[in-house]
Amino acid sequence: MGRRKKIVQECERLMDNPENIRNIAIAAHVDHGKTTLSDNLLAGAGMISEDTAGEQLAMDTKEDEQERGITIDAANVSMTHEYEDTNHLINLIDTPGHVDFGGDVTRAMRAVDGALVVVDAVEGAMPQTETVLRQALREGVKPTLFINKVDRLISELQEGPQEMQERLLAVISDVNELIRGMAENMDDIPEDWTVSVEDGTVGFGSALYKWGVSMPSMQRTGMDFGDIIDLERNDKRQELHKRTPLSDVVLDMVCEHFPNPVDAQPRRVPRIWRGDPDTELAESMQLVDEDGDVVFMVTDISMDPHAGEIATGRVFSGTLEKGQELYVSGTAGKNRLQSVGLFMGSEREEVERVPAGNIASVTGLRDAIAGSTVSSVEMTPFESIEHISEPVITKSVEAKNMDDLPKLIETLQQVAKEDPTIQIEINEDTGEHLISGQGELHLEVITQRIRDNQGIPVITGEPIVVYREQPQEASREVEGQSPNRHNKFYITVEPMDQDIVDAIQIGEVSMDMPELERREALQEAGMDKDTSQNVEDIHRTNILIDDTKGIQHLNETMELVLEGLQEALDDGPLAAEPVQGSLFRLHDAKLHEDTIHRGPAQVIPAVRDAVHRALIDGEVRLLEPIQDVRIDVPSEHMGAASGEIQGRRGRVDDMYQEGDLMVVEGIAPVEEMIGFSSDIRSATEGRASWNTENAGFRVLVDNLQREKIMEIRERKGMKLELPQSIDYI
Repeated sequence: MGRRKKIVQECERLMDNPENIRNIAIAAHVDHGKTTLSDNLLAGAGMISEDTAGEQLAMDTKEDEQERGITIDAANVSMTHEYEDTNHLINLIDTPGHVDFGGDVTRAMRAVDGALVVVDAVEGAMPQTETVLRQALREGVKPTLFINKVDRLISELQEGPQEMQERLLAVISDVNELIRGMAENMDDIPEDWTVSVEDGTVGFGSALYKWGVSMPSMQRTGMDFGDIIDLERNDKRQELHKRTPLSDVVLDMVCEHFPNPVDAQPRRVPRIWRGDPDTELAESMQLVDEDGDVVFMVTDISMDPHAGEIATGRVFSGTLEKGQELYVSGTAGKNRLQSVGLFMGSEREEVERVPAGNIASVTGLRDAIAGSTVSSVEMTPFESIEHISEPVITKSVEAKNMDDLPKLIETLQQVAKEDPTIQIEINEDTGEHLISGQGELHLEVITQRIRDNQGIPVITGEPIVVYREQPQEASREVEGQSPNRHNKFYITVEPMDQDIVDAIQIGEVSMDMPELERREALQEAGMDKDTSQNVEDIHRTNILIDDTKGIQHLNETMELVLEGLQEALDDGPLAAEPVQGSLFRLHDAKLHEDTIHRGPAQVIPAVRDAVHRALIDGEVRLLEPIQDVRIDVPSEHMGAASGEIQGRRGRVDDMYQEGDLMVVEGIAPVEEMIGFSSDIRSATEGRASWNTENAGFRVLVDNLQREKIMEIRERKGMKLELPQSIDYI
């Protein structure tokens, strides 16, 4: 019997005992060594050869990942590990580190209970380290820390035991500061989740050279940092690996310190599911009951050339079996499971059944998207997975040959299904397909995959930046009149407090919540009590408050009012860009007695007109997306690096020394950062490393407002003269 078959059989045997299951994700900043670490764990579990571990990058299953040397898609693998005489089943997800693929990290966190955060010993905690920690803690996932590339401190920086320990302790304290700051408002965490060497929740080592240590492993093997430095300096890395193999240290830490589903689900279910806690279904999820109703949360959709569409996710209750007919949240009818399996890196192994507490991959859920709730009974779906950043850059994609158009449309729909952080829009007027994503690389990878994997030759346009519109002050009350002049709406707008906008963005406030809960969440974010009681609608990050009193027929017209509002907010008055962060109040309405005179053709234009007039009166401005930029560069190139930020309408906020490099930190507009990578390379003779992180939107400077608005209007084929009332731009 083949080795893989044996492992699959062992996994099947262990699946029924949730106490011995660990569902974990490996997350880190880009290039800190997650995938190399995953290779070590696979080798330790006997799934790949020890000799090639670290070079094979078994979890980077796609060709473009191997070529680019970065992880693009989260990859799943199930393995076994014996700890304290008990065999454990470990379901691991290796996640991307590049900021453009952060959506995969957020979705992976929904499926797991523990996150192994990897940090480079030389670089320390970086911006994306903070982001992945935030993503983990928001989902109620417990972190542990592995400090990688410790060999660099010894061989490159020539540090002694004392210096090394100081540096490593500084990394640990930075990570703990992040955890403390994020966990202070989390009442459902029973214990302190900060990491410590003494507790064994911190490991050190080198994924490339396959050795690792932690406090428990040092006590077991009798090794200390002095021994490690001697062996590393004398090039006895093979002996180091044999005496203290990385996979044992990390997998022991996983088994010892990460919660199993039985401990985790009672805490996590109330955090991610807003259904009735007193039902049998809620109890079945909290008890990880394999005999209960099936509840499966889809966190990832991928395409397999042979099996078709594969949905991967977490089984919270019940047991998945081939042939089951299941509901998919938000769609009618049922889907039938064609097969049930486990992922072994790039291979998928079919099994008979997957019970609660495991991560499974199934085929046959044709209606599911990443984020769907799949169940055997109709139920309240899980909270939607809120992605931290939103699309900031757009590209147009057209098929070279018209014959490929239907295939291109189908492929784009598939892309949107697989990656909810991508937005696809078809421009009816120009026939262009617009793809919006998290950054240049994100879109580049998507278009390359359309070309290579689907064989569709496509032409892509230049990247276009996504803007927003927002009022800068409170407006006066304005009137919107219907075309037949029989209906009138009176509306005001004001900019919304940033805390409330943030609460909407991260999913703490939504229209899906029970009203009382929503009211409390809004008040907590700073909205006054009276306003929070009259929330009629939340669209993107805008809120409509109904301040009217006893207006006849308003109830039955409200649906049309909301339709008009949403239309107006999707296309702002300046350049038809989405409106954000605005609080609208409906003060009064005059409606015609007769239903026929207050239909969609009358109400929608009237509301749209009122919303746009209010925005114009509230001095609406164009907002541009900005990015945090960090550049690590030798000191002689520091001037050139900071000049690159400043020359892009950016601002340098800080410069400091870290090791032998200077760090330049600042912010710059996304639009100006297009083409940054080649410019920074030539400015610093290729010696800079950098990363960017989306940092939201800010008001575009006044002297560029008119020029940018005209440019966008021209691109969209709109009239070039602005409405007369916009005389302040």
